[in-house]
Amino acid sequence: MELDPAQTALVVVDMQHGFCHPDGSLYAPDSEAATEPCAELVDRARQAGAKVVFTRDVHPPDQFEDTHYYDEFDRWGEHVVEDSWEAELVEDLDPKDEDLVVVKHTYDAFYQTELEGWLDAHGVKDLAICGTLANVCVLHTASSAGLRDFRPILVEDAVGYIEQDHREYALEHADWLFGEVTDRDEITFA
Repeated sequence: MELDPAQTALVVVDMQHGFCHPDGSLYAPDSEAATEPCAELVDRARQAGAKVVFTRDVHPPDQFEDTHYYDEFDRWGEHVVEDSWEAELVEDLDPKDEDLVVVKHTYDAFYQTELEGWLDAHGVKDLAICGTLANVCVLHTASSAGLRDFRPILVEDAVGYIEQDHREYALEHADWLFGEVTDRDEITFA
């Protein structure tokens, strides 16, 4: 899969301590295992001149106090609370000044963030998406990208998950409905 770096962004979803470090409240070993593949993709994207975007799932402590239905703390427990160690990106993924870091408060990195406008302003059309969790924030961000007419490409061997069948469902669903799935070795920049 050959991507034009001038119109491509690598989107690294939620590779944070809370999900990827053994001390994190929602730690999953396969999220930690995705760190090295994501870091490799970041290096390759930067060398090619593609844009790099990191998302951070961050929740103010009182975010869900007055919600009618949507309450991630009820579903998952408190996690990645604003200004906490859990909310920070893992050390192996060090954003540069030219990268975009999107702070999001839901599963979808496009929802009430600057992501779409930034991608449009930089002429980005194709999104190579990696990170965690496959069936939650990766899937919702990728589907939202497809609905906005970006080309979402999920990098299957750089995606974290809790259970293997969740990962398989997410990738099959994305490939069938709104995007494409490939692995790192198939991606080239030209």
